[in-house]
Amino acid sequence: MKKIPWWDPRVESLEAEMVQKVLQSQYLNDGNLTEDFERAIAKVVGAKHGIATTSGTTALFMALKARGVGAGDEVICPDITFIATANAVTLTGATPVLVDVEPTTLNMSPTAMKQAITSKTKAIMPVHVSGRGANMPEILKVAQAKKLAVIEDAAEALGAKGFGKFLGTWGDAGCFSFSPNKTVTTGQGGMIVTDDDVLAQRLRALKDQGRPKRGTGGDDAHPTIGFNFKLTNLQSAVGLGQITYLEKRLKRLVRHYEIYSKELAATKGIVVLPFDVKAGEVPQWVDVLAEKRDELDQFLRNQNMDCRRFWHPIHTQQPYKESDKRFVHSTKLSPQALWLPSAYTLTDEDIHAVCKQIQKFYKSASTKKSSQRVGQASA
Repeated sequence: MKKIPWWDPRVESLEAEMVQKVLQSQYLNDGNLTEDFERAIAKVVGAKHGIATTSGTTALFMALKARGVGAGDEVICPDITFIATANAVTLTGATPVLVDVEPTTLNMSPTAMKQAITSKTKAIMPVHVSGRGANMPEILKVAQAKKLAVIEDAAEALGAKGFGKFLGTWGDAGCFSFSPNKTVTTGQGGMIVTDDDVLAQRLRALKDQGRPKRGTGGDDAHPTIGFNFKLTNLQSAVGLGQITYLEKRLKRLVRHYEIYSKELAATKGIVVLPFDVKAGEVPQWVDVLAEKRDELDQFLRNQNMDCRRFWHPIHTQQPYKESDKRFVHSTKLSPQALWLPSAYTLTDEDIHAVCKQIQKFYKSASTKKSSQRVGQASA
């Protein structure tokens, strides 16, 4: 059977040509191509500044650090997200405070967020899960009233809009990831976007040993503490090539969602989580809530169709272990959540084929359940 992957990153000939030029230049480090990549990503989302870094995780760390988050502070994060969100907070010395999610979006619940604010809260870090916008107007309203920083984890939301504005441009800063399972990849890499000139300058120093501008490595001034989180010209060359395919890839991802949501609407046992694609939301991956999720996942794998099960709620992970008591929705829904095959390389026919197998699975499960009821009644 034809393999239908969950994700299928592609690097094309254009990227290879650009990387070759970097190699020929003999300057592989953070340089002019990195600056070009920063400007290109900032342009995609309509931000004033882009600051490239080594990963989405370091982007989150730097954005928090640049806003003064440190030891003794608390940062509010959703319980359903990749653990890097919480780890970035821990890296600053602050404490991640986990809150429950909305059952219809799997994004941070503004109500739970409000209840978690204390005198130690320094920042709020909403996550746009699967490219679905968190409720930024409500989150910002609360944050501004409490004078809290807002750092968006937009790792899965490049090119997506929410509430009429590009995700990643609502808060003080937005952070993107370019890992292999993203629409644009540099292998590993990240980007912070912001409209704040002062914040941008601090971020540039943070990623380069405290230097406000690129130095010589010799008699440079280092007025502040910084680190080495530079993205290289080699990686940026790949990223610049990838951006040329971004619009086409985003359209393909929207098309996947349109087919899944239409074809599976009447299938009992599975719910396609909503995206407002008409308003600009783009599914990085199409996610569903599925009865018998693990069985469905295995059934599809047996048909050579790969899915990916959702993250465990962070509060269940050993470093951040807590009782289930405060996390009603994340505890219940995470074991049901599944990402369906969503690679931008897939065709309409591929998605229809997946839908057909999902319908077959639930039809069989329903028939089996009915037969069991008849057997119990006869007994």
